[in-house]
Amino acid sequence: MDERDEPTEYRQTPYKAPDGATEVLLIRHGASAPARPDRPFPLVDGHGDPELAPEGREQAERVAERLADERLDAIYVTPLRRTSETAAPLARRLGLEPRVERDLREVHLGEWEGGLFRKMVADDDPVAQRMFAEERWDVIPGAEKNEAFAARVEEGLVRLAAAHAGGRIAVFTHGGVIAQALAAATGARPFAFLGADNGSISRLVRLGGLSSLRGFNEVSHLDWSVPAPLT
Repeated sequence: MDERDEPTEYRQTPYKAPDGATEVLLIRHGASAPARPDRPFPLVDGHGDPELAPEGREQAERVAERLADERLDAIYVTPLRRTSETAAPLARRLGLEPRVERDLREVHLGEWEGGLFRKMVADDDPVAQRMFAEERWDVIPGAEKNEAFAARVEEGLVRLAAAHAGGRIAVFTHGGVIAQALAAATGARPFAFLGADNGSISRLVRLGGLSSLRGFNEVSHLDWSVPAPLT
């Protein structure tokens, strides 16, 4: 048989992002300091702002080791120090100055800020039960409305993707933000992706207003002997 008569073959190929798409690595900050009733977290613009716990600093180093060979165009953090402290080891390795993206700060927990959220969840408070059952943050008194939270997370991601079209960025952010971003990308329930581990890496591909999920809660670089709290 002449080579020209050979049947055409269509092989499976590895995934390739569309031209102009932005790969966004969503990295949850390392474990933060424990909450204590007698020592509430300091507040920044109304948000609890604990520093990293020792295990969180170790997680930050492991994130840096994991991503040290990745090609990154930029590193982003939020105004809350647990994200900048987590990003610091990677930023030093890559020689990149982290930029602050306010819209990707954690959901505001109203009267449960300053560490009280952890206690109410641990105590199985009726309002916490309702929050998880209804998958709404705003059942907490004074908390941010789900719709407002979703809108600002989307606005932040659209802005960053447009600024780095065709590139790859690392965004050090929070568990609630990751849950919201991935739920929006997949059309899932609001809390379907809540519970990303501290120091975990999730991956989105953004093109315009469209998102696709390429990975959730990558933790192969972490020490599993360290338990991760909910927030």
